[in-house]
Parts: sequence; structure tokens; C-alpha cells
Amino acid sequence: MNFGLNDDQQMLRDTFARFLDEHASMPRLRAAQEAAGFDRALWQGLAELGTFAMRVPEEAGGLGMGTLDAGLVAEEIGRTLASGPVIEAVLAARLLGQLGAADLLAGVVDGSLVASLALRDLADHSLQWLPGGAQADLVLARRGDDVVAITVREIDRKAEDSLAANGIGELDLGKLPATVLASGQAAVETFAGALEEWKLLTALALNGLAREAVRLAAAYACERQAFGQFIGTFQAISHPLANFQVEIEGGKHFAWKVIHEISVGDAGAAANVSLALWWATQTAVRAGVQGLRTFGGYGLTTEYDIHLYNLRAKAWGLILGDPARLLEEAGRRIYAGEAAALPDVGVVSIDFDLGEEAESLARETDEFFRKTLTPELKKHAHYSWDGHHPEVHRKLAEARLLFPELPPEKGGRAASPYASHAVASVWEEHGWTGHAKGTTMMVAAMIDKFGSPELKEEVLKPILAGEKICSLGYSEPGSGSDVFAAQTKATPEGNGWRIDGTKMFTSGANLADYVIMLCRTNPDVAKHKGLTMFILPLKAEGITVQPVFTFQDERTNITFYDGVKVPDTWRLGEVDGGVKTMSAALELEHRGGGFSKAHHAMIKAAEVLAREIQFEGRPLIEDRGAQGRLARARAHVAISEMLGLRALWGAEEKQNLPAAGPMAKLFSSEKFLEDGSDLLDLTAPLSLSKREGAALFVNQSYRHAHGTTIYAGTSEVHRSMIAERALGLPRSRG
Repeated sequence: MNFGLNDDQQMLRDTFARFLDEHASMPRLRAAQEAAGFDRALWQGLAELGTFAMRVPEEAGGLGMGTLDAGLVAEEIGRTLASGPVIEAVLAARLLGQLGAADLLAGVVDGSLVASLALRDLADHSLQWLPGGAQADLVLARRGDDVVAITVREIDRKAEDSLAANGIGELDLGKLPATVLASGQAAVETFAGALEEWKLLTALALNGLAREAVRLAAAYACERQAFGQFIGTFQAISHPLANFQVEIEGGKHFAWKVIHEISVGDAGAAANVSLALWWATQTAVRAGVQGLRTFGGYGLTTEYDIHLYNLRAKAWGLILGDPARLLEEAGRRIYAGEAAALPDVGVVSIDFDLGEEAESLARETDEFFRKTLTPELKKHAHYSWDGHHPEVHRKLAEARLLFPELPPEKGGRAASPYASHAVASVWEEHGWTGHAKGTTMMVAAMIDKFGSPELKEEVLKPILAGEKICSLGYSEPGSGSDVFAAQTKATPEGNGWRIDGTKMFTSGANLADYVIMLCRTNPDVAKHKGLTMFILPLKAEGITVQPVFTFQDERTNITFYDGVKVPDTWRLGEVDGGVKTMSAALELEHRGGGFSKAHHAMIKAAEVLAREIQFEGRPLIEDRGAQGRLARARAHVAISEMLGLRALWGAEEKQNLPAAGPMAKLFSSEKFLEDGSDLLDLTAPLSLSKREGAALFVNQSYRHAHGTTIYAGTSEVHRSMIAERALGLPRSRG
């Protein structure tokens, strides 16, 4: 798996970033707005850099670079709001090279001709709005079965005022002389592929725009004070910006994913092209609005640059029309079999394949579950702790599939994190809970690192053999996510300790053999300095486990500790050193992952219901609106997957990706809940029932999704982490 750019791509991006910072500065942009949204000197500079030859095939005299390379440039175009129809000209040049129009190609590549694309078939839309229509010299278009070149240089055009002053223009192309470049199905498909690539490059340009809008807002929030505080400390400012940083990061890698899908012939690529542009348009618009609001009243003034990002974000995608149509288009491509011609994207260096080891181990795990999970066991399955089954747990350990990441001498396979991720996905596909496995693995890791020899012998060995499981005693009734506010006391007594207190949300305590917990050992120092970690046997005298039931069909517990005796050998780490010990657990819990598999399973169940439900005399799934909503949910799942894989890759390859894990968890859980609500609506009233099958699953998924925004730290906690680590904002406050 590889999310990284190669050296040539890094150099390409850096070269264009430096050039555009110098030649597409905000003063230059403002001057271009006065000249119909165009800077001729900038255009010539881009031509000299080879911009317009990037995607021209080598056999036609071009550079033969790939779509991903062009996408890196598009991000920089968006970041700087560089004027002119750059993306359109890049693709027009490629078309001219593909279709053998050498004379016209030379003029586009050297910058003497400003080229653009008509986004609609001239046979149906003679009069249409064009990117760069106010300054284009040449327009390439489809006209029925022909691909034509229309010279518009001599046309008397008046620059038209528009929302973002970005040089769009309306032309009646059908009234202008056209030269046929090629005819027939192959030519038409080549042009159609260029338009699909236009969607991807425009999506990446909008992503670059949105990223810069958020950066400007974050920088301002670190400078501007209100009520004696930098405004970036207020969660009302920092949390929305954190949301957008996640959506921008996810959107970029979603577009990259689509490029990769096209390169390998993935069947879902066509729909995802439409979804990538839809996502980028709505993300950029909302990020622009939030960025402007961060500046307050100053954002409304023309003195500050943020308004330029706000307006361009709104205008850029609208040249194609209502972005909601992209959802409908994706829905048709998924559910109605609508075909689309896709471009040749060239060499793609990024790769989201987990590798042969992962594939092999996942296949073996899948075979284990298929053989082991009888109909009775499948009925026992549940997404919560209640789905734990001791016999299956033990058999997994015997097959060395319970903790595959561990070395062979500890019962594992020395599996890579990629293979472990693939195995976890198989568990989810079979609906088999990993709660006991996950928490037990955390405890095992801490015992292995901090435990005494006696603890490793008495507790760790049976854990690794699959004979014992563990739960986590972090939260307390009054502390919630603030685990370092623990008040449960550990008092020295003889050669050990006496534990007194209460822990809340001790999920699995009714099934587990042990609980790991932070206890207050020194009340006279700062709260995070006076804590010590212990592990306790849950059958010990003085422990009471009381059930707490949730509306998610899930049981958790409140656990009471009244004079519980524990030997000092069951302490983990140093006395008053619990924060150091705890950091290992928190690192595991905040490493990323997410709920994309559960999310996807919910969509599949909603599709089943949409085929059963009749709407206006036909199955609901044939309705365009329903198709679009299901497609939107699929986009959310794809982005969740990319954020999760990015966090996994970053951790494994030691990449500096600030808050990658919290980003993955935040987005995945929030979109699971959002779509859980929407798909419950879409399939109502059938989804209200708890009938066995798809209806129950959609119903339960909606309820399940609420908890995902709270598990392992609430969304608010993760937003604060993202704001501070990824945006450089000061520590937040409510």
C-alpha cells in the first residue's frame, strides 16, 4: 500500500507551488478579475513550464504524464485560484494529441491559443456556458457523432460579470464554424473520457481551494483575540474547521482512489468519478463559508482574500450545473447500469492494495469462519460484547488467528498491520464481534510491556491461549472521556493494594475475566501525575458488576470496587506512572480504523428494502432520488475507508500525518450516524419495524451508529485533537 508521492511527483508539485506563489499571487488575481478573469502573462508562464503538454501522449510530442500528476497541479491551481481555464486547456491539448490535430495542438501547448472544453453536446446545447468562455480562442466539443474544434478568437465578446469574476462566458457555439477532428464511437468515447477526467481534476482543484480556505481561517484564528482569548481556542471556531480538514483530506484521497480504480479497471470507478466531484463541490462551498465566518465581519470586506475563496468555491463547480445532478448520475451508474467512457489515466504510483500477505491471511480467516460459524453460532452473533463466544475465541487462538499480529512464540503469525487490518475486515464481514479480541489485545500489550513476571505467567499466558478475556475500566461516573480524572482509589496495604471506587461503562465486565483500570494513588499532585494502572480479576471479592442497558441493544456495566485486594505484582508500570502506561492503550485506541464495514453493510440492507418497497408503482430503488441518496452513502463509506487506510499506512510507514487516526474515527462514525438516519428515512415506514432481516438491520444500525460517535473518545474530543495537531490551533475550550 502506498499513499505517498514519488520523488518526481514531489518535485512537480513543489515546482508548481513555487511558480504559482510568485506568479499567481492575490494582487495578480485581483488584477486578473479586472481583465475578464485572465492573466496572459501567467498563462504564458504555465505554458513554458510544460503545463499544457502534461497529458499529451508522448507519440504526439507531449510529456505523457498521468492523471495523478495533472491532479497535483490542479490542487495548486485551486490553492492559488490561478486564473484561466487551465484544466480545460490541459485536457483539450490531450484531445488534440489523441486525435492528431498537430497544428492546433502546437498553439495550445505554447500558450498562444487559450483552449477550453464544451461540457455539453452541441447537438442538444448550442448555447452554453464555458469555463474560460470570456477568453478562449479555441473550444473543443462533441457534436453528435463528431468531435469538433471551434475557433472563437475573432468573436466579439464582452466579458460578463459573474459571481466570482473567473472568466466564464456564454457562447452560441452552434452558430460558429466548426472543424471536424474525428467522428464515430471511438472519437466520441475519447471526448467523453476527457470530460470524466475534467471532473476528477476539477475535484482536486476544489480540494486545493478548500484546503487553503481552511488554512487562512486557522491562521486568522491564531491571531485574532476576543474576550481576552485567541478565537481559535473556542470550539465554536475550531471544531467546524477540524471537520472541514477531515473532509478535505478524505476528499483528496477519494479522488486519488478513483484514479487508481480507473487504472485497474474497477467496476465502481465510473460512479465514483461523479461522487468525487460532488463531494469536492459541496465541501469547498461549505469550507469557504466557514472560512469567511471565521473572519467575522472582516470576511465580508474585499480587503481580505477569504471572500475570493468563498465565491470561487461556489462558482467553480456550478459551470456544470446543479451539483446535485452528480449524485443522480452516480445513482444511475450504480443502480441503473448507465455506462460511462473513462480516460486512460496513465501510470499510477499510488496503491491501496493491502498486499499478498494480507490477502492470504484474510482468505484463511474467512475459511475459518465459514467452517466454524454454525447456524446456531450465527444467531448468537452481535456487534457488541454480547456476540462474544468463548469456544470460538479459543478456536481462533488455536488456529493462531486470534492475535495474528503477535510473533509465533506468543501464538500469532507476526502479521503486518496491513494483514491484521484485512483480518479485522473479515470479522466484520461475518458479523463476528471483535470487542473482546480488541480490548484483550490492548491489555495483553500492556502486560507484555509493563507487567511483572508473575503477571505474565498467571494472566498473559491464558490470554494468549484464548482462555481469558479482558475489559477496560477507564471511565468513571463523573469523568466521561477525561480518564485522568479518575477518583477510584488504590491504597497501599501490606504487600499489595486496596481498591475502592466505581467505574462506568465497563463493557464486557459481565463476561470478562479481568479488568484493567487507572486508580488514584496520590491525591496531592496534579491529576495526571497521581495515577497508577492495575489489572484486577473480576471474580475477586468486593467487585460488583451491575448491568446498564442501552437503546442500541447493547449491554455495558457499572462496576463497584469495595475493598478489593490486589497484590503489587498486578500493578502495571510505576506507582504514579499510570499516564505513561495508559498512553500505550490510548495510542492503540486512537490509531484509526472506523466503522466503514458496518456502514457498508447498512447500505446493502437499505438496498434490499429499496427493492421491496413500492414507490409510485415501481420499486423504490428505481427512483432517482433514492438512487442518489444511496450513492451519497456509498461515497461516505469510500472516504471513510480511505481515511482509515491512510492512518494505517502512516503509522506503518512512520509518516508524519498529524491526527490521522482521529480523522478516520471522527469521519467514519459521524457519517455512519448521518446515513443511518437518512436511510432509515428513505426506507420508512418498513425500517421502523424490527422484523428479522434487512429491516431490523437498518433499524439497529441507526441505533448502533450513535454509540460509534462516543466509543474511544467522543467526536468532540477528536475534533479538538485534529484542530490542535493538524491545523495548529491553540488548545480548545468550550
